[in-house]
Amino acid sequence: MRLTCLQKDLLRALTTTSKAVDVNNTLPVLNNVLLKAEGKKLYFTSTNLEIAVTYNIETNVKNEGAITIPSKLFTSYINYLKEENIEIIVEGGDIQIKTNDSKTRIKGIPATEFPPIPMVEKEGGMLVKVKDINKAIKQVVFAAALNTTRPILSGVYFSAEKSELKMVSTDSYRLSEKILPISQVSGSVNCIVPAKTILELGSILDGIGEDEDVNIVISKNQIMFMVGPVELISRLIEGQFPNYEQIIPKTFKTKVEFDVGSLSLVLKRINIFAKENNNKIILKVADGKVLITTESTQYGEGEITLETAVEGENNEIALNSQFLLDALGNIGGSKISMEIGENRVAPVMLKPKEGKGYTHIIMPLKI
Repeated sequence: MRLTCLQKDLLRALTTTSKAVDVNNTLPVLNNVLLKAEGKKLYFTSTNLEIAVTYNIETNVKNEGAITIPSKLFTSYINYLKEENIEIIVEGGDIQIKTNDSKTRIKGIPATEFPPIPMVEKEGGMLVKVKDINKAIKQVVFAAALNTTRPILSGVYFSAEKSELKMVSTDSYRLSEKILPISQVSGSVNCIVPAKTILELGSILDGIGEDEDVNIVISKNQIMFMVGPVELISRLIEGQFPNYEQIIPKTFKTKVEFDVGSLSLVLKRINIFAKENNNKIILKVADGKVLITTESTQYGEGEITLETAVEGENNEIALNSQFLLDALGNIGGSKISMEIGENRVAPVMLKPKEGKGYTHIIMPLKI
């Protein structure tokens, strides 16, 4: 294999594909990135056997070929090179990297030892704008479960119908739902994507233009996201996602409007005491004001009053302050509405004042 390419293109490809490399893997080849020169392109592939990321760049290929190289080492070395043309030569299982003033040799592993990346046979799919799905990722994925005792809760549910995609996650204590516009929907789209995959997708999309299209292809047990020169393939989580729609409140007794910045600051202050009592805070709504308190702890207690717009009757609810802070940090916009139900066990619903299609609910705590 012999080719020349630009340092900046090579670095961008290595940085992107390194997201799928697991340095703790016991198989040495999985610490490597696969380089494959074919036609006029150089293809980069990495995998941890759960997800795989492929990236391609335009190059001047003189001789085709393939090899795997330690991802972390190769990326670090390329990062320290100047922005110039780089010549890459593969000989005898090693890769040579040549510039105007340097020559380096790195030992590789034969490409034949790299695990094959499975093909995704399309059963359903859609197109979605980068700006729409990237915003949805930030609003939804944080509510997924961190542990794997219930695998279906450690993912994000995708359900597409006509021109809308629903992305939903829940850890059974809170839930986020985002409805976003899509196009060119085909086949059946009802699947659960691992939250780790969605986080990696968000990281990749941060470097892609907002108006680009993400092509999503779904098979029986796999999903593929394609955008620009990048392909991300992941397994799907087997199982039936909970019938979450039945727990979303249809009515409310009290509706309160908050400034996101002000409420976040108040919660951070009062959370100093609340974290000593499982992050429990109590919100009392009365006479156009909201009194936020904590129960007494070994360090003390807190009490803060906020004047805000209130619709409906007086009410009282106990919530997890950290869950509320997480929602405020990801909901988007400067104003939110909080809808509190008829009783103290009804879920609390949060919605941004600006924009549509997003709902977050938090299960209350006992008072």
